[in-house]
Amino acid sequence: MTDSFGHPFRDPGLLRQALRHRSAGVPHNERMEFLGDALVNLIVAEALHDRWPKADEGALTRARASLVRESTLATIARSLGLGDRLELGTGELKTGGHRRDSILADALEALVGAIHLDAGFEACRERVLPWFEPLIDQLPIGKVEKDAKTRLQEWLQARQSPRPDYTLIDASGEEHARTFRVSCRVGEPETEATGEGSSMRSAEQAAAAAVLDQLELIR
Repeated sequence: MTDSFGHPFRDPGLLRQALRHRSAGVPHNERMEFLGDALVNLIVAEALHDRWPKADEGALTRARASLVRESTLATIARSLGLGDRLELGTGELKTGGHRRDSILADALEALVGAIHLDAGFEACRERVLPWFEPLIDQLPIGKVEKDAKTRLQEWLQARQSPRPDYTLIDASGEEHARTFRVSCRVGEPETEATGEGSSMRSAEQAAAAAVLDQLELIR
């Protein structure tokens, strides 16, 4: 991989900004991350749509979710050596921010956004798609497991039980490196568990998975 992650930047400043975390000051990579998030979703969705012509919307959605989730993006970022290139503030350097999934995933999305801004969508897709192709090839077509929240919802619906309640218990850490703790409670049968994550969504998924584990024991 070249110093510019396989893309010859016409504007090196875009790459520098993509690799600059907000803890290092401005300009940082959050706006590029916003753009890159949408681009990654589009590139992955298009690839799945083309490669799985018989898969229904649900299977495509679950597959995309598994490919664009934080842990997967962080794994790709590590394979590119992106963490070693990040510009972080003193606090993040001391706490190993270059190894944190949330920071790596955000930086990868920012890098995608920077490539798009530098060269347009076609060049961006040509560079980014190969990062995901090995992962797409490993997926069982149309049979990607549903996430924990979906499985819990379907478990309750099948028994005509009320929807689960998710409640934020705590959010700790600095603004750019938050840890969320969420509870998930179901009424029939009465069960409650907590989960943690670097976002509300991941914390809710962890809590739902914990509740499902308890419901399996009850059964």
